[in-house]
Amino acid sequence: MGSFPGHVLPGTLFLVIGVWHIWSALVRYSSNPKSFRVRVWSPVPGFDGKLKYLELYVIAIGGFIDFCIELFYSTHLRLVVHGVLNPVHMNNFEHAGMLLMFVIFGLIVLLSEKTSFLPLPEGALCLIAATAFSAEYFLFFFHSTTHKGLEGYYHLILVLLIGLCILTTIAGALMPTSFPIDLASGISVALQGLWFYQTAFTLYGPMMPDGCQLKGNDVMCRSEDSEVRGELLANLQLFSMIFFVLAATTGAYGFAASETGHKDIRNSHLPLDG
Repeated sequence: MGSFPGHVLPGTLFLVIGVWHIWSALVRYSSNPKSFRVRVWSPVPGFDGKLKYLELYVIAIGGFIDFCIELFYSTHLRLVVHGVLNPVHMNNFEHAGMLLMFVIFGLIVLLSEKTSFLPLPEGALCLIAATAFSAEYFLFFFHSTTHKGLEGYYHLILVLLIGLCILTTIAGALMPTSFPIDLASGISVALQGLWFYQTAFTLYGPMMPDGCQLKGNDVMCRSEDSEVRGELLANLQLFSMIFFVLAATTGAYGFAASETGHKDIRNSHLPLDG
């Protein structure tokens, strides 16, 4: 079983990175569609290059802070009991392992971009990111905490969104000039972050469906009908998030095209002569 902060903290990290990835893809494409390339990370422009690697620092440092919270704070430093890993906190160890993969990803990309010790092409970096998402996928799919009922349904949707992150990231390595793939990658990461938030507010916050409640470490529903209504509500919440993200992305593209739109994009929208 998780907690409200345990879902909000990684949700914030995924949401911020996903939104930045979406915006960066839109700006790069609208600025020059012919030279567009898929990027697993996006530099922050301006400020004399001082914030260029901000995204990578957010991933590495933010992931490390969350890693420390899961491994040290949540376990109260009781990592080992009677010579073995504390079985009470196995889910915290698993979460820490997942976060460590993203920390490693951030560090590898920083080494690749800022030094000559590990020069890797963008496609290889995409596959490393896919590896981190895969570790997250298997964590939630084979979780030591048994997710059942309504809680299991919310985590099933999360697993599907993580799978989408894996597929779009791998596709970015295979199709390095595809704008839709790069955009879909950012959207899938943002949706994952939003679903972490939704799970936190529904299962551990004020949005628990009627007929269900949190008892100890389990979400219990009074009847099967209550559980089904909760699952239908989850479907509606997911649809609403997808609609919102797609609408916001469309609006952001319109703004980016009007501000930095390349002549090829503007010309493609000119009316044809009769």
